Amino acid sequence: MLSRVADTIYWLARYMERTQAMLQVIRIYYQASQDSPHDFSWRPVLYSYGHLTPEELTATEGDTPRVLEHLILDKNNDASAFNNVLQARENARAAQDHITRDVWQCLNDYYHAIRGGDIAQQIRYGDPMSGIDALMRHGLVFTGAVQNTMPRDEGYGYLTMGRLLERALQTADILRIRWVNSSENLQNGREVPELRYLLHSVFGHELYLKTYRGNFNPDSVLQFILHNSHFAHSLSSCLNRLSWYFERLRADSLPESYERLEFMVGRLTNLVKYSMVSASEPEQLNEFLLETRQELLAIAVAFGKYYFGRS
Repeated sequence: MLSRVADTIYWLARYMERTQAMLQVIRIYYQASQDSPHDFSWRPVLYSYGHLTPEELTATEGDTPRVLEHLILDKNNDASAFNNVLQARENARAAQDHITRDVWQCLNDYYHAIRGGDIAQQIRYGDPMSGIDALMRHGLVFTGAVQNTMPRDEGYGYLTMGRLLERALQTADILRIRWVNSSENLQNGREVPELRYLLHSVFGHELYLKTYRGNFNPDSVLQFILHNSHFAHSLSSCLNRLSWYFERLRADSLPESYERLEFMVGRLTNLVKYSMVSASEPEQLNEFLLETRQELLAIAVAFGKYYFGRS
């Protein structure tokens, strides 16, 4: 496969995974805003997915309709859901010979849905949850099309690695942002709603309830998100599967390129596997998550350099 095509498919997957994670975070934050409207701020989400100056952020953080417009529909916000879907669709257009017709059709439908009037009207003037849910269903249909129609070839490998790398980044960022906001309450030993919001934000609430029988212990939540092998969004699960798919590239890789990436992925996998962070030490956890994030970004840069020909 040409490096240009591999790069296009890899970024297609990253944009789509980022969109789904972003919409889920917005969805859960919107629910939280309805639970405690007087003490609520969108600042953490705007820092992560917004494109505002400090003055604009201060003026916007308490205005939910304006926040939703900016994060989901704003064409001038490079990180908006609209622009993520647009970029994914353009990548899919450039690689149509290497994806199935069903995958292209799903992306095309998603693009027309997010730029059309019905969902925008719901988000702006109606029930934002219904609009967000409609967009997320398009994301699920895309995921199903990839799983059920794509051949398990080199292109599928790059799609999957892009998705897993982006998912690990999103999990680390969501965990860090949520934990910073609730660390004081956690240190006081109280069960706080943020634990439930955190699990919902990473799609883990239902599995956590089944695993721990409803016991919302901060350390259990932390270990679940970091290490649970059955949880598809845990850092360990993402990195183990990323390592497995990367190993499949060995035969088609230059030895020096493969060895560099293999070392970086293995080092980070072991860093997460043997981490000893605790909910009672938020500063240590924050440092660990920042280090994990930097390692993930370094792996992404190395992919670009050694496999996609980026300088």
